[in-house]
Amino acid sequence: MRIGFTIPQMGPLARQAVEAGRFATEAEALGADSLWVGDRLLAPVEPTVGYGGGDTIPEAFRTVLDPFAMMAVAAAATERAEIGSNILQAPWYAPALLARSLTTIDLISGGRLLPGFGTGWSPEEYEAVGVPMKERGVRLDEALDALEAWWTTDPVEFEGEYTRIPATHVGLKPARRPRPPVHLAGFAPAAMRRVARRADGWLPVAKPGSGPFAPESVNVPMAEIRRLAAEAGRDPSEVGVILRVNPAPDTPLDEIVEAIAGAGRETDVAHCFVELMNLAHDVDHALELVRSLLDKAR
Repeated sequence: MRIGFTIPQMGPLARQAVEAGRFATEAEALGADSLWVGDRLLAPVEPTVGYGGGDTIPEAFRTVLDPFAMMAVAAAATERAEIGSNILQAPWYAPALLARSLTTIDLISGGRLLPGFGTGWSPEEYEAVGVPMKERGVRLDEALDALEAWWTTDPVEFEGEYTRIPATHVGLKPARRPRPPVHLAGFAPAAMRRVARRADGWLPVAKPGSGPFAPESVNVPMAEIRRLAAEAGRDPSEVGVILRVNPAPDTPLDEIVEAIAGAGRETDVAHCFVELMNLAHDVDHALELVRSLLDKAR
């Protein structure tokens, strides 16, 4: 099992932004295989939709650093670990700007970018970026199409319902050819169809501390995604999976380790990462957790 961790981007860790590079360097030295960011913009006082289907927003989302800047820091501070996003809310961004930022991070890392995308769930965040939430699915599809064009053609030209990139020379392409492996999140039928048609992998989540790991939460949707991939003319085995392990606050380390081990035993997951925002008080504590979890899980 390849095991990664989130970098100090959200919650108490975000207050130590100056330590992000040190965390990335030391986590890699301890054996972390990947380093990850998320993408939260607001912590609404009165949310229309709460986190995880509830009616509240976690306090950790009140302190959030920019994901692109944090990926660039991690890329520059490491040599081996992959740099992932789980997830970037692609509909928020103009595709040309998204492509330029991600290409830059990929080149800084020497081809270690693992871009993961989704559509989010917060109406207030869509309001803040000036994008109608009802357009999120179409805009994600257009972003994926535009990224494909940006990364694999030159000159680049793209026109969709909401996006137009006039013919332009783009001399910088990702170091990983033909492009970085794109992963997508989501459990809704439309999201799973999108994964099946066009993603290199799917991004499910496990929540230690909220009950034992349930392999069917990965296996059942993954089987459906691969069935849909076959229907679309793809080789189902080409669709991978990376598991986000998102522990509840104060979850014992042994429960996190068991979730990782259970995923390795009972699913096709061979790569996971642990979300640290609910566990670590500061960067030194986060590094202690990285060391302990890697020692226990391997």
